[in-house]
Amino acid sequence: MAMIETDVLIIGTGPAGSVTAALLSSYGIENMAVNRYRWLANTPRAHITNQRTMEVLRDLGREVENEAYMHAAHQDIMGENVFCESLAGEEIGRMKSWGTHPLSKAEHELSSPSLMNDLPQTFMEPILFGTACRRGTQARMSTEYLSHVQDAEGVTTTCRDRLSGEEFQIRSKFLVGADGGNSMVAEHCDLPFEGQMGVGGSMNIVFRADLSKYVAHRPSVLYWVMQPGSDVGGIGMGLVRMVRPWNEWLIVWGYDINEPAPDVDEEMATQVARQLVGDPELEIELLSANTWTVNNMYATNMQKGRVFIMGDAAHRHPPSNGLGSNTSIQDGFNLAWKLAAVIKGEAGMGLLDTYTVERAPVAKQIVTRANQSIEEFGPIFESLGMTGGSDVETIQENMNARCGTGPNAEKQRSDIRDAIAFKKYEFDAHGVEMNQRYTSAAIETDGQIEPAFELDEELHYQPTTWPGARLPHVWVYDHDTGERISTLDLTGKGKFTLLTSIGGEAWERAAAEVNAQLGLDIQVRIIGPRLKYVDHTGDWARAREVSDSGAVLVRPDQHVAWRSEEMVDDPKGALERVLTQILSRSDASALAAQ
Repeated sequence: MAMIETDVLIIGTGPAGSVTAALLSSYGIENMAVNRYRWLANTPRAHITNQRTMEVLRDLGREVENEAYMHAAHQDIMGENVFCESLAGEEIGRMKSWGTHPLSKAEHELSSPSLMNDLPQTFMEPILFGTACRRGTQARMSTEYLSHVQDAEGVTTTCRDRLSGEEFQIRSKFLVGADGGNSMVAEHCDLPFEGQMGVGGSMNIVFRADLSKYVAHRPSVLYWVMQPGSDVGGIGMGLVRMVRPWNEWLIVWGYDINEPAPDVDEEMATQVARQLVGDPELEIELLSANTWTVNNMYATNMQKGRVFIMGDAAHRHPPSNGLGSNTSIQDGFNLAWKLAAVIKGEAGMGLLDTYTVERAPVAKQIVTRANQSIEEFGPIFESLGMTGGSDVETIQENMNARCGTGPNAEKQRSDIRDAIAFKKYEFDAHGVEMNQRYTSAAIETDGQIEPAFELDEELHYQPTTWPGARLPHVWVYDHDTGERISTLDLTGKGKFTLLTSIGGEAWERAAAEVNAQLGLDIQVRIIGPRLKYVDHTGDWARAREVSDSGAVLVRPDQHVAWRSEEMVDDPKGALERVLTQILSRSDASALAAQ
């Protein structure tokens, strides 16, 4: 049987697999990515792309970030989630979503150099996959994963070429399962999961039709159709989603999970589209239709030995909050630098154990949040009188009552407004997207207490340099050109970075000595007047939470690894101590095996 060798084998080329391949290739690590299909994503499943994910693309290169913006629907038209009886019918209410409210927009602009957008998976995957292949990833399509066996030195994976039917093996140091919600890699590792699969049934109907006359005056990504008689498995209403403004759409429609999944043909798709759009003469061009299940399951352990899972393989949930591909890409950002450090001999195997410690809590959080967001449609149904039975005429009368006079109608209108506004926990949950703080052996706090969240941690991002948190973004300036540069742009690219200021020059000398001793490549950025990087506005001085002589050590994934509030007597010893711990350098046997 033919044997192929590589450092890392990645099963799956979705957002998680492709970004991991792109990052590893950018870090100079040999890798191979296989896909059992002959294509990348052929339906626009995931689409909401948050700022943290765009920062990962930015780390891959501004050209990658800009390509994403070129294909994306801009944040300004992501909009005001609309609740209506049909697109052509009466509007019930709307809410400003995805950072389009002026207060939320300001928070977004202060939080990141990158912009939230709507980028369907059919565009995101080719960008990431193309970046990976251009930078060295060996890709094989129509290649099916069958099984794997791992030993102390690596993993032997058996695959099948679906064109010839021939089986072959790939020998790698590590295996990454990014093979979706029915992950065979996770199953073969017998990894533990909590929750339940298949709690509801839904279908996606993708079609083309010019609906601009119904929506151009109220641009949005999502139009929620509160229509008596309509039902979406687990969601409870019809959903019309913009894919491309304003002539390509995706409808989500439900089916009984206890019955066989329906065969969605053109006649059925047209009927559903006419009902939700509210145009009995509407003609559509059906592009695709598929069924899927609403899941509520997450892995409590995302690795076994030299095998790891990520993306939908690890967290399986409905599309609520738009967290799926975002969390998947961020899984890759967390794992890729750790694999690279171990393969290059810069870190011991213990560093890899921090992947589950850091990312499994995120998996639990986003699965819980996504399913909770479905439940939070309940108050909207209740305020409209859409609960308590299936009598369409009675439900319609209940909905019509909001237009009446008197205290009952006034209360109903108030309840509707409150229920829709509460959906900010799904459609404008900036904190859920940005507040991840890691606690693991790859972080050293030196006993510093984690700052409390002053505002609702699901709704609002709170920047801090407390070790474990993402490095805060502020703009600093190039002294020579005047160009503004994000603090995030000073970090990343597969390297540790030490940020300090005037009075902290000894940190630079210490980093050079540690680099030579431990074989690392720590970057040092000194920010201050008349230096390369200047803090004209004072924003960095306010954000860094350390003195001028202090230092902030940032990991390759832009999370703070450690900080010193001021200069110490032995800066080299302090850096050596921290990096030895973070990189599991004491794991001498593992380092020797690399």
